[in-house]
Amino acid sequence: TPWTLTSNVAVAVNPSLEYSRVRQDDDTYFVASGALSAMQGDHEVLERLPGSALLGWAYSAPFDYLPAAEWAQHIVIPWSEVSAEEGTGLVHIAPGCGKEDFRLGSEFGLTVIAPIDADGKYLAGFDWLTGRDVLDVADDVIDDLRRRGALYRVHRYQHRYPTCWRCKTELVFRLVDEWFISMDQLREPMADVVRSIHWIPSFGLDRELEWLRNMDDWMISKKRYWGLALPFWICPNGHVDVVGGREELFERALEGVEHLESPHRPWLDEVTLSCATCGEVSHRIPDVGNPWLDAGIVPYSTLRYNTDKDYWRQWFPADFITESFPGQFRNWFYSMLAMSTVLEDTAPFKTVLGYATARDQHGREMHKSTGNLIAFDEAADRAGADVMRWLFSLHPPEQNLNFGWESLDEVKRHLLVLWNTYSFFVTYANVDGWSPLDAAPPLDGRPMLDRWIIARLHEVNATVRAGLDDFDALAPARSIDRFIEDLSTWYVRRSRRRFWRSEGDADKAAAYTTLYECLTRLCLLAAPFMPFLTENLYQNLVADQDTGSPESVHLTEFPEANLEVVDRELLSAMRAAQQIVALGRAARDAASLRVRQPLARIIVKAPTQDLTRAIRSVSDIITEELNVKELVFAEEGDDFVEYRVLPNLPALGPRYGKLVPKIRAALADQDPAEIVTRVERGDSVRLEVDGQSIELAPSDILPSVTQREGFAAMAGEGFVIALDTEITPALRSEGLAREVVRHVNQWRKAAGLRVEDRIRLRYEASPDLEQAIIEHQDYVASETLAKALELGETDGAHYSAETTVGNDWLKIGIDKAS
Repeated sequence: TPWTLTSNVAVAVNPSLEYSRVRQDDDTYFVASGALSAMQGDHEVLERLPGSALLGWAYSAPFDYLPAAEWAQHIVIPWSEVSAEEGTGLVHIAPGCGKEDFRLGSEFGLTVIAPIDADGKYLAGFDWLTGRDVLDVADDVIDDLRRRGALYRVHRYQHRYPTCWRCKTELVFRLVDEWFISMDQLREPMADVVRSIHWIPSFGLDRELEWLRNMDDWMISKKRYWGLALPFWICPNGHVDVVGGREELFERALEGVEHLESPHRPWLDEVTLSCATCGEVSHRIPDVGNPWLDAGIVPYSTLRYNTDKDYWRQWFPADFITESFPGQFRNWFYSMLAMSTVLEDTAPFKTVLGYATARDQHGREMHKSTGNLIAFDEAADRAGADVMRWLFSLHPPEQNLNFGWESLDEVKRHLLVLWNTYSFFVTYANVDGWSPLDAAPPLDGRPMLDRWIIARLHEVNATVRAGLDDFDALAPARSIDRFIEDLSTWYVRRSRRRFWRSEGDADKAAAYTTLYECLTRLCLLAAPFMPFLTENLYQNLVADQDTGSPESVHLTEFPEANLEVVDRELLSAMRAAQQIVALGRAARDAASLRVRQPLARIIVKAPTQDLTRAIRSVSDIITEELNVKELVFAEEGDDFVEYRVLPNLPALGPRYGKLVPKIRAALADQDPAEIVTRVERGDSVRLEVDGQSIELAPSDILPSVTQREGFAAMAGEGFVIALDTEITPALRSEGLAREVVRHVNQWRKAAGLRVEDRIRLRYEASPDLEQAIIEHQDYVASETLAKALELGETDGAHYSAETTVGNDWLKIGIDKAS
């Protein structure tokens, strides 16, 4: 940075480094011994001495001839940051041109030369440089040094320097006088106040305390025209008066108040006072206040603090505030804490939520100049405001959010699950003429699946209320999101046949009532997160059905959970069923076994006896979901899987080094099934190695489970399951019948039939497929709503199609039944 050489007042050396006095031609140089390579050409080392020997030396600077610098003193000072790895081991110091330099200048009482004005141009007193932009003079400064014989070598160094965040122009440091509030006496009182606040996330407390421990004095002035005019008046003798309010200003004013339209510039600049110390005329300083002064005093300046304390106490402190935490720990939060600590020695808010920043989908900061900015209006128009809100709600607030069209589309797909569930209910409720005003069947008389989803609903209700009461949106949002999946992909999918049946009975009424209760309560729970979607659902589901209901979902009472219907045993059993089904599907995928192909049995090893007992109550659901004939339990998984455990070398290597091979051997001596069980439970494993006891965490061990011949096995969540993969002729026949049902139902949609339409079905097929249809004709007819199922020519049907099923072929003709 050649422009700063004009303001040099010191050279810094490292007292601990060795330096050399060097002769080259007729000149003598001092350079760090480790940086002698910086010398050009032949030279002779005359003496070696420690850096401490150079301290206090005076020298002549290269720009002493400038009027602004001719009066300055120049000395050598110590600085431990100086190294011999770059340059000469001697560092030029200009306290008027940089933060570190200014700190050193303050520490050693150095002369300060501030060379530039507010436009980054040299001030008067810098001769030929005066009025020039400091970023344009580098080459000219070098040429001037060369002409005067003050230049030894020119070398370009690459280093980090701040730039304007908008236009990327290089910034320069400018030294100016500012006004500060001394914070030392406020550190501990503010820390005590900070500890009384509920911080979300919890690390906010530590971050704020860290800022308080290391904060400098608070700079409260700005060299701007707009903003809060600082109420400081100074007389020619340097006495400072601080005006405490409008009344005091009018009492003490000599002139200017008659034109005071607003307590801002330029009107306040015209007001003069009589100095309280000497009586001279005082003028206001030109500075305005840091905007965080305004922001920090809001809890007092807007709530009649000075005129009506009773009113102020009704609203103070705030229950909740929120802002992005990267900057607000040292800005808004900090300014409010400072003001409130001084005025009332109490917290200005009870709970604070700090959240991270939104970046683009690749994790980069979004800027209009870089072309990756997505404006709010654009996102709301394209994706929908509720989609955006749900994306934010499901994301941990302390982590940066990668915001982009892909993530929005993924959230939209999740919300379509809810919309499709709602659409399914409305479609069949309208077909059957069901009304929510009909008498609801008692919950204890409904099927187990109904009681389970209602228990899940109120479990979620309790989670949502507890979370929102604690200003936590993430746990409630994730709970709602999981419930939507349970409602759609488990409850509705397993209950479809109950809605499809043409006859109305108690079971069908229970299904409608249960799904209606879930959708309507879900509307209320999700309303704070998705106000527009839930309002749409509420208007159709509630407001249009019951004229006595609140006219908007946002005018309803937020629901209380009924914990009496939360059957913990049922919830545990169904959760286990879902986990086993997920493992079973994964095992089918790994073995390339379609779910439509029935299997003889699934063998389950549960992690506890209590879960084994619970699973018996939902065994029919598991066998249906996995299309197996039988569920049996195993005490051990050894009959159908083999266990293996290995040490996690990246985790253990840095801690145990050469002991790792012995740890591997000791682990191999253990019962692998027992080790896998302990790891899955999250328990540690203790080994004896070379006479010492070593405790391995679950993350230190890599367990694996492989299946034995004839089984498709999978393990997880403490369960081990195995599917018997032998397919008998009877099982194959049933699998073919299921394939037929799938194709026919697809063709029903293609034929434009409604979900409730009955059909007549004719078919032609290869021998195996024909036999499968004959053996399972009742099943095929029931699943396709076929009143008639006939073997024969398919030509002439309203809709006909053909396909292959494995090595078999199938032709179908569909006519709507009368």
